[in-house]
Amino acid sequence: MAVESQYPEDLDTHARLSRLAGLPEGPEREQIRREIICAWLPVAHRLALRYRDRGETLEDLRQVAAVGLVNAVDRYDPALGGAFLPFAMPTIVGEIKRHFRDRMWSVHVPRRVQNLRNVVRRATADLAAEGRPVSLARLAEHTGLTEEEVQRGNEALHGFRAISLDASLPAEGATLCLGDTLGADDDALDLVLDREAAKAGISSLPEREKRVLFLRFFAGMTQSAIAAELGISQMHVSRLIAESCRRIREDAKGRDS
Repeated sequence: MAVESQYPEDLDTHARLSRLAGLPEGPEREQIRREIICAWLPVAHRLALRYRDRGETLEDLRQVAAVGLVNAVDRYDPALGGAFLPFAMPTIVGEIKRHFRDRMWSVHVPRRVQNLRNVVRRATADLAAEGRPVSLARLAEHTGLTEEEVQRGNEALHGFRAISLDASLPAEGATLCLGDTLGADDDALDLVLDREAAKAGISSLPEREKRVLFLRFFAGMTQSAIAAELGISQMHVSRLIAESCRRIREDAKGRDS
């Protein structure tokens, strides 16, 4: 009971918890339960203070800590004879940590990476407080982790919350969003394999047929325009294209087999 004596607002917690355990559901039991929770609420709030400045408001942290306190009161077994404080503290802290783990990450991050983040964050603060350089190698030495693990933890430090693609970025003379800086799929990539497969067949064609294919598929000219440029009929151009494509396909199939 010496541990609890440092909290003058609640000198008889164990006695009241023992009485609570023996009462049936009803107004008297609820009143005693409320009194115990109110008496220990300042302790829960002090524990919440340890986790401020980590992306969550202090008011929300206090509410989560209060939930942990309620759980501690409901789960505590006075028959075991232990003091309430050593039981309540890990219950409250555990509730706060679960809140960060399950509610605060906007994307799924494996538990191990979250733990690495916490280790790296504490080590960074320790080294900075000692005035020592905070490098990858120094962090690895300080924590006993590998440099790769430190790197993963370091990346998680900056991945707590996702950034909207509509977030504004500084740009000279224009409004720029994060989404504007991201690359897009290049439709031409789908044609890479086809072009590579056709390359040998095209190389084996006569120069005129190569010229016809270039003007049709690369220069975008119509068959009539090609016919006028080469001095042949449009029907002849059509036959040259069809025959050239057939030879290219057969060459590609022969290479695949």
